[in-house]
Amino acid sequence: MNSDSACPHCGNRVKVYRNPVPTVDVIVYEPERGVLLIERNNPPLGWALPGGFVDYGETVEAAAVREAAEETGLAVTLTGLLGVYSDPSRDARLHTISCVFMAEAEDLSALAAGDDAGAARFFPLSALPHLCFDHGRILEDFRERLADKA
Repeated sequence: MNSDSACPHCGNRVKVYRNPVPTVDVIVYEPERGVLLIERNNPPLGWALPGGFVDYGETVEAAAVREAAEETGLAVTLTGLLGVYSDPSRDARLHTISCVFMAEAEDLSALAAGDDAGAARFFPLSALPHLCFDHGRILEDFRERLADKA
């Protein structure tokens, strides 16, 4: 959906484009511990993969590393791209497109909830809590990726 608006500088009509917002999510998986999730302090409340919005001028890779550190205290190394998720209903707040990365943590002893996370902990893939957004679908795809590698 596009609309016209008056330019605040010259007053001419300009097109305003309504585009999806880029986001990232990060899967940190340890076979003996499970997948790392954060408990969100902001709506929608619940458990989610660490992640967030890409800042202007930032690559999606840099955003993924930054968001993981901000929400979990962990420095991570990205190991691959699981996929891109763009269902317009994946986030009830607005239309987002998420690049979902897999990552390894450099030092798990640094794990600590931060930023807008009330908690950060590992869950076995077989015993996940209720997940926000489309993170259940994302983790199903991740399970399939693990099964394909086995």
